[in-house]
Amino acid sequence: MADTYTPPVAGTGVKATIQRIGGHLAGMIMPNIGAFIAWGLITALFIPTGWLPNETLGKMVGPIISTLLPVLIAYTGGRMVHGQRGAVVGAVAVMGVVVGTDAPMFLGAMIIGPLTALILKYVDKFTEARTRAGFEMLVDNFSAGIVGAAMAVVGFLAIGPVVQTITTAAGQAVEWLITNNLLPVASLLIEPAKVLFLNNAINHGVLSPLGVAEAAETGKSILFMLESNPGPGLGLLLAYLLFGPRALRPSTPAAMIIHFFGGIHEIYFPYVLMKPRLIAAVILGGAAGVFTFMVTGAGLVATPSPGSIFAYIAVTPKGGWLASSLGILVAAAVSFAVAAVLLGFGRGEKKDGEDDPGTAGAETGAEPLTTSKEA
Repeated sequence: MADTYTPPVAGTGVKATIQRIGGHLAGMIMPNIGAFIAWGLITALFIPTGWLPNETLGKMVGPIISTLLPVLIAYTGGRMVHGQRGAVVGAVAVMGVVVGTDAPMFLGAMIIGPLTALILKYVDKFTEARTRAGFEMLVDNFSAGIVGAAMAVVGFLAIGPVVQTITTAAGQAVEWLITNNLLPVASLLIEPAKVLFLNNAINHGVLSPLGVAEAAETGKSILFMLESNPGPGLGLLLAYLLFGPRALRPSTPAAMIIHFFGGIHEIYFPYVLMKPRLIAAVILGGAAGVFTFMVTGAGLVATPSPGSIFAYIAVTPKGGWLASSLGILVAAAVSFAVAAVLLGFGRGEKKDGEDDPGTAGAETGAEPLTTSKEA
């Protein structure tokens, strides 16, 4: 399934291993991008600060991000490893992670779904040759039930708390950088944490409280802008639109609208997970944006929620719109430029038969990876 989104990878080096990991992450996330878009639309429309605030319909937001999306991810990851049986036990096991923590467990789902399916795969191999005729269904059902239940307990007691510890550590590290006046460097932690869906924990758990205290003294705070800047995500999505895998390009315009105008940054996280090297693009874009905010003296009076361009305008103090807009534009430009380079300006995404006669076989995406002797 991962090959749908990334070209086949040959070789055994570090680069090939990272590419394979990225392909597996893409295989778990990208088939569910429609669910992410649906959640983004519901969130952008119906939360209290959305376009059509509705308390009743807004109740869907929490369960979708905390339960439905992790279950879909774990289900898909399990299916990649061991078919439908792996999908079922992956979905069961992830509930232990979901129930055991408060934060959205996307990272936990990407771990426990394939892991549970892999365990069941080995269990099936063990029982297949030892099961008497007529007992196959009984053994299959009970083995899946036992593995799924056991891994749900493991997720509740072990995997969930570990991911929660990572969340807390990331927040504390960001706070240390802020107190030591290393704001651009904070992007090294903020952007990877965002991609792992820890954005709300960092923004509302660390940055917002500190920003409120600063704004009470000075009337504005740059801390509100560190995580919520829509520029890095916009630049990344624009690079995907122009240079990304052709199978994904049609999905990026809707993602750009939801991200930039709706303020739902989670919509671009799967695009980074699909190709992990692109984390460099959003890190550099975020750092460039923070540096621009510092140089221009930008600041907001409150947290932009959701983090859309309209919310930015609404909480920008009088006379500060140019500084805020410049930081967003610089972040988008840097993120776009770095992502375009890392995507090879689309040279590896040409369809078969589209290459020029003189370059056929030299610039195609999949063929060199499967025929090269140098990988």
